[in-house]
Amino acid sequence: MAFAQIPRSTYYNLIKKMNRLDPDPDLKVAIKAIYDEHEGLYGYRRIRDELANREQIVNHKKIQRIMKELGLKCLVRMKKYKSYKGTVGKIASNILDRNFTAEVPDEKWVTDITEFKLFGEKLYLSPVCLAHFKLEQN
Repeated sequence: MAFAQIPRSTYYNLIKKMNRLDPDPDLKVAIKAIYDEHEGLYGYRRIRDELANREQIVNHKKIQRIMKELGLKCLVRMKKYKSYKGTVGKIASNILDRNFTAEVPDEKWVTDITEFKLFGEKLYLSPVCLAHFKLEQN
């Protein structure tokens, strides 16, 4: 104790903790089984609900602590795409009126901007297309 420079009470408390038996071995097995059963998609809330369905009421904080001890983390799923249906900003006038044939090259250019999320980042795609011109056939 003198060489570790810790109080005597701390030393004996550590010894007592190390000799203490695991109070929840069955609960750890049940949590691990539910986690594996659902392929890591269940977090502590769903595991708590699943344990309640199996008639085993456990506090959510205890489940969190056990999951942390076992190194179990819920896999976060990406949210599905939902296009915005609210009010639209400025709409450009329809000059081409769906007439995409051009008389000369570089007469008509069309573009659109698309915003999408990839790995949590916003990305913008803005392709530019040249309207094709009609070749006269004899």
